Amino acid sequence: MSGLLGARTCSSPGEASDLKYPLGTRLREPLTEARFQQLFGDEEQVQELPTEPVGPKLCRMWRRPASACSRPGAWRLLQARLPPLRWLPLYRWRAWLLGDAVAGVTVGVVHVPQGMAFALLTSVPPVFGLYTSFFPVLIYSLLGTGRHLSTGTFAVLSLMTGSAVERLVPEPLSRNLSGIEKEQLDAQRVGAAAAVAFGSGALMLGMFVLQLGVLSTFLSEPVVKALTSGAALHVLVSQLPSLLGLSLPRQIGCFSLFKTLAAVLTSLPRSSPAELTISALSLALLVPVKELNVRFRDKLPTPIPGEIVMVLLASVLCFTSSLDTKYNVQIVGLLPEGFPQPLLPSLAELPRILADSLPIALVTFAVSASLASMYADKYSYTIDPNQELLAHGVSNLISSFFSCFPNSASLATTSLLVDAGGNTQLAGLFSCIVVLLVLLWLGPFFYYLPKAVLACINISSMRQMFFQMQELPQLWHISRMDFAVWIVTWVAVVTLNVDLGLAVGVIFSMMTVVCRTQRVQCLALGLAEGTELYRPLRESHRLLQVPGLCILRYPTPLYFGTRGNFRRILEWHLGLGEGGKASPKPDNLPDTVAEPVRVVVLDFSGVTFADAAGAREVAQLASRCRDVGIHLLLAQCNASVLETLARAGVLDRVTPQQLFVSVQDAAAHALEKLELTGSTICTVWI
Repeated sequence: MSGLLGARTCSSPGEASDLKYPLGTRLREPLTEARFQQLFGDEEQVQELPTEPVGPKLCRMWRRPASACSRPGAWRLLQARLPPLRWLPLYRWRAWLLGDAVAGVTVGVVHVPQGMAFALLTSVPPVFGLYTSFFPVLIYSLLGTGRHLSTGTFAVLSLMTGSAVERLVPEPLSRNLSGIEKEQLDAQRVGAAAAVAFGSGALMLGMFVLQLGVLSTFLSEPVVKALTSGAALHVLVSQLPSLLGLSLPRQIGCFSLFKTLAAVLTSLPRSSPAELTISALSLALLVPVKELNVRFRDKLPTPIPGEIVMVLLASVLCFTSSLDTKYNVQIVGLLPEGFPQPLLPSLAELPRILADSLPIALVTFAVSASLASMYADKYSYTIDPNQELLAHGVSNLISSFFSCFPNSASLATTSLLVDAGGNTQLAGLFSCIVVLLVLLWLGPFFYYLPKAVLACINISSMRQMFFQMQELPQLWHISRMDFAVWIVTWVAVVTLNVDLGLAVGVIFSMMTVVCRTQRVQCLALGLAEGTELYRPLRESHRLLQVPGLCILRYPTPLYFGTRGNFRRILEWHLGLGEGGKASPKPDNLPDTVAEPVRVVVLDFSGVTFADAAGAREVAQLASRCRDVGIHLLLAQCNASVLETLARAGVLDRVTPQQLFVSVQDAAAHALEKLELTGSTICTVWI
């Protein structure tokens, strides 16, 4: 045999072990943590440092930010907060400018009809969708780190905002409003939507100040995809009244999707044939064009702008046929020229919209950060999640002064920007130019645009979200747990609403993580023949289990939720049942040798952290092992776990000579403790 077992047969009394080459030698003593630190660590770390007074420590913490106020530090901070200062000097004008211009114009052309369409989802006039397609895009181009990200209106956020607006400013039951009353209702709804944008922006800025960019990790990919897919179904159902020419109140709250379906089916005989025809023709054009753009994305120089073509055709048809007067087709009407006057949203509404602003802020950041990370990985650059919080927070906050509703990155326009050849944030400026032209001069051309066409644009833009369900078979094959998270989140979003569905998805996703830490298997290790490697006994029959020695690996954090499982597993392996009785065998544990355990080695390499409850469980285990004569050894504890164990008093029961840097060293010490010779070991193999 080789390795540690061979080390038991060689060294002479006067021969020193070569500690500088522990893996290449057969003659070294087992290394404890203290000995390892003495030989290879920093001697200053071994010595116990005196406790630092609180006053000087706080002063040093205040001086640390002050060091950034030097000229180089201030420049680095300015570059971090204004990314164009970093990427603009490195911009390849000849190679990238044409691609950014074409992509920006293409996205801008799509922004115009989509912005007006998503404004209907938000329950505000269409022109405010154009404002939301201009100001946030301009601000993100200056502050964002995602080079390929396209921001602006997003269907999921528009749907969530529209539900909040309808709840805050409900439509009168009479529904027969005069022109002035309709303007007043629209103004109140615009103010409510702007207040929601202000609240979500303020929350994201607060998250930036607290450096909470890591929160995006709690919205897992199955949760985000199920959320957007379920919200796409809400968008489809909410647009059915517009497709059919029905004037129905918007349903909000739980089961709103089913309530809307019931109302549509009840009112189906009153649908407008003219608007139904317009909707059918629009979908017949938009859906195939979307499919062509996807299938021939590599061959087309730029995607076919089906939305803008449909908008122009429908406007011309409505104008020449007078559909608005003859058949009472609902049209967009006059789009005001220029920009709205800056106005601070009503702060009195903030307490009422806080519950709506929080999920909107989380969805904004989660979708935008995940999209930015995906394309950053694809094109080999990095993004700063905290800077993304700042960019989206500022864009929502400032744009709310111009009556914009909440905005974020958009799945469809981001994919369109990449396919059209966009390279940097400069493409967003070209997109703003297109929207600016519409706001200043081209607005009157959209006067006769039927609202049914905007509803069709909303539905066709959901194509990518609907097709996310095609990934479910692959997700089932990769991870059944992620599949369950996807299904639970989707069902919750569809049956309840987007806000509650998001909460259910996040809670269920976190609970699956907690449950998986409680159902881990503690692995009994054995020595592989001819090596120093210790592997789980169930993996091979050519593994040695030394009589009287038990080596266990616990591969999960040790905290209040897992301490009970940890106790049961150790009691069964070591025979520490109450009153001398054998503990019942936990589930999924292999059988072990019947000889009483004299030495136990706990491999803590998988214990990433331990809390007070877990540390006290280890302390109790050490006391019980000492009482029954079992020698307890701990191996591969990380620094934070060792510190927690020390504070819980474990080191009062376990000496430094019982803490080892590896399982191999602990096992070698255990063999010495058991006084096993090489011949005894070989007999065990036979």
